[in-house]
Amino acid sequence: MAEPQHLLVVVRHAKAEQGRDTDFERELTDDGRADAAAAGRWLADRGVTPDCAVVSAAPRAAQTWSTLAAAAGWSVAASEDRGLYSADPDTVLDVVRALDEHCRCAVVVGHNPTMGLVAQLLDDGEGDPDADRSMAQGFPTSAVAVFAVDSSWADLGSARLTAFHVGRG
Repeated sequence: MAEPQHLLVVVRHAKAEQGRDTDFERELTDDGRADAAAAGRWLADRGVTPDCAVVSAAPRAAQTWSTLAAAAGWSVAASEDRGLYSADPDTVLDVVRALDEHCRCAVVVGHNPTMGLVAQLLDDGEGDPDADRSMAQGFPTSAVAVFAVDSSWADLGSARLTAFHVGRG
């Protein structure tokens, strides 16, 4: 199979605390930080190195990114997008479609149910069958879906699921 044009990593934030004044303000728990670090190590072990990242501005998503990136050894700065907090799947896909073509590998960190729905919508059914079966079980906190994208970002329709993992520290 030919080398994909792009790689897209869809991430649901790690486990967050329950008690805050608003849902937006929730931060990661200690377990959530450990899980995000485990997800980062898993991605690094697979040679995933992003050129860009778009992350929900909610603290738990931003903390997931910073912990995941540190564990993976990545130095790329993420672009925070406040709209990802309440985005529907079409909005997330529009954000991805707007990425610069120079970004070969992108990470998007957001919230459920949206991120799980985005992963389902992208999956063309032609990827790794074990990853597909695992992802079909759900998209829990610290879930990571890796997609090979055989088009430009602007033309993104579907993609091949190459790996799925749930980070647990």
